Amino acid sequence: MEYDFGLTAQDYAKHRAGFPDEFFDRVFADGIVKPNASLLDLGTGTGTLARGFAARGCSVIGMDISAQLLEQAKDLSLQQGLGVEFRLGKAEETGLPDEAFDVVSAGQCWHWFDRPRAAQEVKRLLKPSGTVLIAHFDWLPLPGNVVDRTERLIQAYNPKWYERFGNKNGSYPDWFSDLREAGFEDVTSFSFDMDVPYTAEAWRGRIRASAGVGGSLSVEEVMRFDSELKQLLEGMQQAQAESEARVRFALFVPHCVFVIHARKSKPNN
Repeated sequence: MEYDFGLTAQDYAKHRAGFPDEFFDRVFADGIVKPNASLLDLGTGTGTLARGFAARGCSVIGMDISAQLLEQAKDLSLQQGLGVEFRLGKAEETGLPDEAFDVVSAGQCWHWFDRPRAAQEVKRLLKPSGTVLIAHFDWLPLPGNVVDRTERLIQAYNPKWYERFGNKNGSYPDWFSDLREAGFEDVTSFSFDMDVPYTAEAWRGRIRASAGVGGSLSVEEVMRFDSELKQLLEGMQQAQAESEARVRFALFVPHCVFVIHARKSKPNN
Protein backbone atom coordinates (compact mmCIF):
# COMPACT_ATOMS: atom_id res chain seq x y z
CA MET A 1 0.00 0.00 0.00
CA GLU A 2 1.25 3.49 -0.87
CA TYR A 3 1.13 6.34 1.63
CA ASP A 4 1.42 10.05 0.84
CA PHE A 5 1.48 12.48 3.76
CA GLY A 6 1.40 15.34 1.28
CA LEU A 7 -2.31 14.56 0.88
CA THR A 8 -2.89 15.58 4.48
CA ALA A 9 -0.22 18.28 4.87
CA GLN A 10 -2.50 20.89 6.46
CA ASP A 11 -3.90 18.53 9.09
CA TYR A 12 -0.36 17.22 9.62
CA ALA A 13 0.98 20.71 10.34
CA LYS A 14 -1.94 21.71 12.57
CA HIS A 15 -2.66 18.56 14.54
CA ARG A 16 0.57 16.54 14.71
CA ALA A 17 2.23 18.57 17.42
CA GLY A 18 5.43 16.55 17.41
CA PHE A 19 7.76 15.49 20.17
CA PRO A 20 7.17 16.93 23.65
CA ASP A 21 9.54 19.16 25.61
CA GLU A 22 10.36 16.19 27.82
CA PHE A 23 12.02 14.48 24.84
CA PHE A 24 14.27 17.44 24.11
CA ASP A 25 15.06 17.94 27.80
CA ARG A 26 16.24 14.35 28.02
CA VAL A 27 18.43 14.23 24.92
CA PHE A 28 20.18 17.47 25.84
CA ALA A 29 20.55 16.57 29.53
CA ASP A 30 22.09 13.23 28.58
CA GLY A 31 24.50 14.88 26.13
CA ILE A 32 23.09 12.97 23.15
CA VAL A 33 22.65 16.30 21.37
CA LYS A 34 24.57 19.47 22.24
CA PRO A 35 23.18 22.99 21.73
CA ASN A 36 25.75 23.95 19.06
CA ALA A 37 25.51 20.69 17.08
CA SER A 38 25.28 20.58 13.30
CA LEU A 39 22.24 18.38 12.75
CA LEU A 40 20.44 16.78 9.81
CA ASP A 41 16.84 15.71 10.41
CA LEU A 42 15.76 13.01 7.95
CA GLY A 43 12.09 12.48 7.11
CA THR A 44 11.51 15.84 8.73
CA GLY A 45 7.85 16.15 7.66
CA THR A 46 6.59 19.49 8.95
CA GLY A 47 9.86 19.94 10.81
CA THR A 48 8.83 19.22 14.37
CA LEU A 49 12.20 17.72 15.34
CA ALA A 50 14.16 20.13 13.17
CA ARG A 51 12.47 23.15 14.71
CA GLY A 52 12.79 21.76 18.22
CA PHE A 53 16.52 21.30 17.83
CA ALA A 54 16.99 24.67 16.13
CA ALA A 55 15.12 26.42 18.94
CA ARG A 56 17.67 24.94 21.34
CA GLY A 57 20.71 26.22 19.50
CA CYS A 58 21.51 23.59 16.85
CA SER A 59 22.33 24.37 13.22
CA VAL A 60 19.73 22.28 11.38
CA ILE A 61 18.89 21.00 7.92
CA GLY A 62 15.57 19.19 7.54
CA MET A 63 15.07 16.80 4.62
CA ASP A 64 11.95 15.07 3.30
CA ILE A 65 10.59 13.58 0.07
CA SER A 66 7.30 15.54 0.31
CA ALA A 67 7.34 19.05 -1.11
CA GLN A 68 3.92 19.73 0.48
CA LEU A 69 5.17 18.88 3.97
CA LEU A 70 8.31 20.95 3.46
CA GLU A 71 6.20 23.99 2.57
CA GLN A 72 4.38 23.59 5.87
CA ALA A 73 7.73 23.14 7.63
CA LYS A 74 9.10 26.35 6.13
CA ASP A 75 6.02 28.34 7.14
CA LEU A 76 6.10 27.03 10.71
CA SER A 77 9.83 27.72 10.97
CA LEU A 78 9.36 31.31 9.81
CA GLN A 79 6.51 31.80 12.28
CA GLN A 80 8.86 30.74 15.08
CA GLY A 81 11.71 32.91 13.80
CA LEU A 82 13.97 29.90 13.23
CA GLY A 83 16.63 29.60 10.54
CA VAL A 84 16.14 25.95 9.60
CA GLU A 85 17.16 25.01 6.07
CA PHE A 86 14.74 22.57 4.43
CA ARG A 87 15.67 20.41 1.45
CA LEU A 88 13.86 17.94 -0.75
CA GLY A 89 15.64 14.58 -0.68
CA LYS A 90 15.71 10.91 0.29
CA ALA A 91 17.11 9.48 3.50
CA GLU A 92 18.92 6.75 1.59
CA GLU A 93 20.60 9.15 -0.86
CA THR A 94 20.79 12.68 0.51
CA GLY A 95 23.42 14.11 -1.82
CA LEU A 96 25.07 15.84 1.15
CA PRO A 97 28.84 15.71 1.80
CA ASP A 98 30.70 13.11 3.85
CA GLU A 99 31.20 13.68 7.59
CA ALA A 100 29.20 16.91 7.62
CA PHE A 101 27.09 16.50 10.78
CA ASP A 102 27.46 15.96 14.50
CA VAL A 103 23.99 14.42 14.70
CA VAL A 104 21.59 12.82 12.22
CA SER A 105 18.06 12.40 13.57
CA ALA A 106 14.95 10.64 12.31
CA GLY A 107 11.62 11.09 14.07
CA GLN A 108 8.45 9.11 13.27
CA CYS A 109 9.94 7.94 10.00
CA TRP A 110 12.64 5.24 10.27
CA HIS A 111 10.12 2.53 9.37
CA TRP A 112 9.38 4.27 6.06
CA PHE A 113 12.99 4.06 4.89
CA ASP A 114 15.02 1.30 3.27
CA ARG A 115 16.57 0.90 6.69
CA PRO A 116 19.91 -0.78 5.84
CA ARG A 117 20.61 1.81 3.13
CA ALA A 118 19.52 4.67 5.36
CA ALA A 119 21.79 3.46 8.18
CA GLN A 120 24.78 3.38 5.83
CA GLU A 121 23.95 6.85 4.51
CA VAL A 122 23.69 8.19 8.07
CA LYS A 123 27.07 6.68 8.87
CA ARG A 124 28.61 8.39 5.83
CA LEU A 125 27.13 11.75 6.80
CA LEU A 126 28.28 11.71 10.43
CA LYS A 127 31.57 13.06 11.68
CA PRO A 128 33.74 10.58 13.61
CA SER A 129 32.06 9.99 16.99
CA GLY A 130 28.90 11.59 15.62
CA THR A 131 25.49 10.46 16.83
CA VAL A 132 22.52 8.88 15.10
CA LEU A 133 19.24 9.45 16.95
CA ILE A 134 16.04 7.65 15.98
CA ALA A 135 12.86 8.50 17.85
CA HIS A 136 9.18 7.66 17.88
CA PHE A 137 6.26 9.23 19.71
CA ASP A 138 3.41 6.74 19.53
CA TRP A 139 -0.11 6.61 20.88
CA LEU A 140 -0.78 3.49 22.94
CA PRO A 141 -3.88 1.35 22.38
CA LEU A 142 -5.10 -0.12 25.64
CA PRO A 143 -8.28 -2.23 25.90
CA GLY A 144 -11.29 0.01 25.35
CA ASN A 145 -9.43 3.33 25.39
CA VAL A 146 -9.85 6.01 22.73
CA VAL A 147 -6.80 4.80 20.80
CA ASP A 148 -8.01 1.21 20.72
CA ARG A 149 -11.46 2.22 19.55
CA THR A 150 -10.03 4.63 16.97
CA GLU A 151 -7.68 1.99 15.60
CA ARG A 152 -10.57 -0.45 15.26
CA LEU A 153 -12.38 2.13 13.18
CA ILE A 154 -9.30 2.61 11.00
CA GLN A 155 -9.12 -1.18 10.63
CA ALA A 156 -12.63 -1.20 9.16
CA TYR A 157 -11.57 1.30 6.49
CA ASN A 158 -7.96 0.28 6.01
CA PRO A 159 -7.17 -3.27 7.19
CA LYS A 160 -3.74 -3.25 5.54
CA TRP A 161 -2.70 -0.30 7.68
CA TYR A 162 -3.93 -2.02 10.83
CA GLU A 163 -2.12 -5.22 9.95
CA ARG A 164 1.19 -3.36 9.75
CA PHE A 165 0.82 -0.51 12.23
CA GLY A 166 -2.08 -1.25 14.55
CA ASN A 167 -1.96 -2.36 18.20
CA LYS A 168 1.68 -1.36 18.76
CA ASN A 169 3.38 -0.99 22.15
CA GLY A 170 5.78 1.85 21.34
CA SER A 171 8.96 -0.26 21.17
CA TYR A 172 11.09 -1.03 18.09
CA PRO A 173 13.64 -3.78 18.82
CA ASP A 174 14.57 -4.31 15.15
CA TRP A 175 16.23 -0.92 15.04
CA PHE A 176 19.02 -2.12 17.33
CA SER A 177 20.07 -4.54 14.60
CA ASP A 178 19.83 -1.81 11.95
CA LEU A 179 22.46 0.26 13.73
CA ARG A 180 24.70 -2.56 14.90
CA GLU A 181 24.82 -4.15 11.45
CA ALA A 182 25.78 -0.77 9.97
CA GLY A 183 28.75 -0.64 12.32
CA PHE A 184 27.56 1.85 14.92
CA GLU A 185 28.80 1.56 18.49
CA ASP A 186 27.32 2.17 21.95
CA VAL A 187 23.78 1.47 20.79
CA THR A 188 21.53 2.68 23.61
CA SER A 189 17.83 3.31 24.10
CA PHE A 190 15.36 4.77 26.54
CA SER A 191 11.62 5.24 26.65
CA PHE A 192 8.98 6.85 28.82
CA ASP A 193 5.20 7.11 28.84
CA MET A 194 3.11 10.23 29.11
CA ASP A 195 -0.48 11.35 28.60
CA VAL A 196 -1.20 13.91 25.87
CA PRO A 197 -4.41 15.97 26.14
CA TYR A 198 -6.57 16.34 23.03
CA THR A 199 -9.87 17.99 22.34
CA ALA A 200 -12.25 15.86 20.29
CA GLU A 201 -11.64 18.11 17.29
CA ALA A 202 -7.86 17.90 17.65
CA TRP A 203 -7.95 14.09 17.95
CA ARG A 204 -9.99 13.88 14.77
CA GLY A 205 -7.42 16.10 13.05
CA ARG A 206 -4.57 14.00 14.39
CA ILE A 207 -6.17 10.84 13.01
CA ARG A 208 -6.93 12.43 9.65
CA ALA A 209 -3.20 13.24 9.49
CA SER A 210 -2.20 9.61 10.02
CA ALA A 211 -0.97 7.24 7.34
CA GLY A 212 -3.98 4.99 7.76
CA VAL A 213 -6.50 7.74 7.04
CA GLY A 214 -5.47 10.97 5.28
CA GLY A 215 -2.25 9.49 3.96
CA SER A 216 -3.90 6.65 2.06
CA LEU A 217 -7.71 6.87 1.86
CA SER A 218 -9.68 8.79 -0.77
CA VAL A 219 -11.18 12.17 0.09
CA GLU A 220 -14.63 10.61 0.29
CA GLU A 221 -13.42 7.82 2.57
CA VAL A 222 -11.69 10.31 4.85
CA MET A 223 -14.92 12.30 5.17
CA ARG A 224 -16.95 9.20 6.03
CA PHE A 225 -14.32 8.02 8.47
CA ASP A 226 -14.14 11.41 10.17
CA SER A 227 -17.92 11.47 10.58
CA GLU A 228 -17.86 8.05 12.24
CA LEU A 229 -15.01 9.06 14.52
CA LYS A 230 -16.92 12.19 15.51
CA GLN A 231 -19.90 10.04 16.49
CA LEU A 232 -17.64 7.65 18.42
CA LEU A 233 -16.12 10.52 20.42
CA GLU A 234 -19.50 12.06 21.12
CA GLY A 235 -20.67 8.70 22.46
CA MET A 236 -17.64 8.43 24.72
CA GLN A 237 -18.21 11.95 26.04
CA GLN A 238 -21.88 11.23 26.71
CA ALA A 239 -21.03 7.99 28.52
CA GLN A 240 -18.65 9.85 30.77
CA ALA A 241 -21.14 12.59 31.48
CA GLU A 242 -23.56 9.93 32.68
CA SER A 243 -20.96 8.15 34.79
CA GLU A 244 -21.22 8.56 38.54
CA ALA A 245 -17.46 8.08 38.80
CA ARG A 246 -16.87 11.27 36.81
CA VAL A 247 -13.50 10.02 35.63
CA ARG A 248 -11.58 12.26 33.25
CA PHE A 249 -12.50 11.95 29.61
CA ALA A 250 -10.46 9.41 27.62
CA LEU A 251 -8.85 12.09 25.42
CA PHE A 252 -5.91 12.20 27.75
CA VAL A 253 -4.23 9.92 25.26
CA PRO A 254 -1.43 7.64 26.51
CA HIS A 255 1.77 7.87 24.45
CA CYS A 256 5.25 6.38 24.53
CA VAL A 257 8.44 8.24 23.62
CA PHE A 258 10.99 5.73 22.31
CA VAL A 259 14.57 6.74 21.49
CA ILE A 260 17.52 4.75 20.21
CA HIS A 261 20.88 6.38 19.64
CA ALA A 262 24.37 5.23 18.73
CA ARG A 263 27.84 6.54 17.93
CA LYS A 264 29.91 6.40 14.76
CA SER A 265 33.32 4.99 15.61
CA LYS A 266 36.50 7.00 15.14
CA PRO A 267 38.89 5.78 12.43
CA ASN A 268 41.75 3.62 13.63
CA ASN A 269 44.98 5.48 14.23
